[in-house]
Amino acid sequence: MMRIDILSCVPSLLDSFFAHSILKRAQQANHVQVVIHDIRDYSTNKHRTIDDYAFGGGAGMVLQIEPIARCIRALQSERTYDEIIYLTPDGAQMQQRMVNQLSLKGNLMMLCGHYKGVDQRVRDMFVTKELSIGDYVLSGGELAAAVLADAIIRLIPGVLNDETSALTDSFQDNLLAPPVYSRPADFEGHKVPEILMSGHEAKIEEWRYEQSLKRTKERRPDLLQ
Repeated sequence: MMRIDILSCVPSLLDSFFAHSILKRAQQANHVQVVIHDIRDYSTNKHRTIDDYAFGGGAGMVLQIEPIARCIRALQSERTYDEIIYLTPDGAQMQQRMVNQLSLKGNLMMLCGHYKGVDQRVRDMFVTKELSIGDYVLSGGELAAAVLADAIIRLIPGVLNDETSALTDSFQDNLLAPPVYSRPADFEGHKVPEILMSGHEAKIEEWRYEQSLKRTKERRPDLLQ
């Protein structure tokens, strides 16, 4: 069973995300264990403060190294982590091939940034991988951690009812997914392509590949380079 530990200073932001749908069922079936940790629990002052002003001045607060280090070390004393991932806008762009690799790991730790980020020494001393979900800035890393966890968990064998579903998603094999259709076959004159109702599996797969290639060329030609 995979275990994912998420370190956050606003852990309640993640509660609902893992309590529904596929992610809830994955935990109930013991395919994955997701544990969310409040960094404030590792503060040593009565106000549970975990941030302070940046050395050198400037706007914004910085998450301090001490409570984060205590949290990470407490978890490391219980198990070995394959990766300690920091979610940050200046990290490597998250891509499907990275997610595929992470889905094969046993224990992952994710650290959510906040304010102006974490003390650089956290990144130097503990973090093994830094990831970004896009070229934009969020209020904190909780949403990014949720996105990454979702992308990983759905690839774990047994999580999806049809395990081949994940293999036909966009970005697998560097192609976007083809168009998909369901009932009714004719909606206000807009009809489902006849090939999809032909029952000829080989021709359907050929059509889907051609449509994937066409869509990728039109929308994401960079994927084909």
